[in-house]
Amino acid sequence: MRRWLGRPRLCLLQAARAAPRPRDPPRAPAGTRGWCGSAAGRPSMTPLPLSYTVFDGPAPQPPLVFLHGLLGSKGNFRAIARALVQRSGRKVLTMDARNHGESPHSATMSYEAMSLDVQRLLRQLHLPKCVLVGHSMGGKTAMTLALQQPDLVERLVSVDISPTESVTVTNFQAYISAMRRVSIPSGIPRSTARRLAEDQLRPVIQVSAVRRFLLTNLVEAEGHSEDYPEIERLFPEAEIQYISGAGHWVHADKSQEFITAICNFLLLP
Repeated sequence: MRRWLGRPRLCLLQAARAAPRPRDPPRAPAGTRGWCGSAAGRPSMTPLPLSYTVFDGPAPQPPLVFLHGLLGSKGNFRAIARALVQRSGRKVLTMDARNHGESPHSATMSYEAMSLDVQRLLRQLHLPKCVLVGHSMGGKTAMTLALQQPDLVERLVSVDISPTESVTVTNFQAYISAMRRVSIPSGIPRSTARRLAEDQLRPVIQVSAVRRFLLTNLVEAEGHSEDYPEIERLFPEAEIQYISGAGHWVHADKSQEFITAICNFLLLP
């Protein structure tokens, strides 16, 4: 079996769940497979120019690059990015994935395509190496990039997602359906549009924090700890940390613990 030697050091930050259950690892690295459809037969793999924000820091070490999850946006990490600049001194970069936020849309939606988008942005900003921090879908994208282009990644933090095939951790299909049904009249202020959208989401999505999270995509115009074998096969130096009391959105539920865990990981030799 091929070993992925020389890969960036990986830290998995997960919400506390049941104890791991050993199993035989899959033969193929699921972290590099397509997410929405296979990469084979794709209509286009042209990387897209992503929308991004840079939080500048004085430290010369490689910057931290945050990749959000499904239905998220670069704004999810704004406060955390500022805190990490203060605590680590490093530059922090956040971005909208394709088909999210202010980035362009495309019929192609795969982890390979999203990895190429990030690589394009790193080249554009003349960043030869970075620390990737990816949540959920963003974690899969980050692992894909690290396996394909390890020289670009100093370290890798994957938040509540592993390299194996993921199971649904929340009712995303219901969220997507509710978002599609939202109807907003044109010509009204953004604050009014946001209030109307939240009112229409409330019957399906009762948790206000989840509604606010989904509303970050209102613009004008998921794995378990039982996946140790596959994690160790793809990232032999991986470390796994559990953050007690957090749900799937670890960085929102326990932001201070999340920031501390990243800072501690940056200090490891």
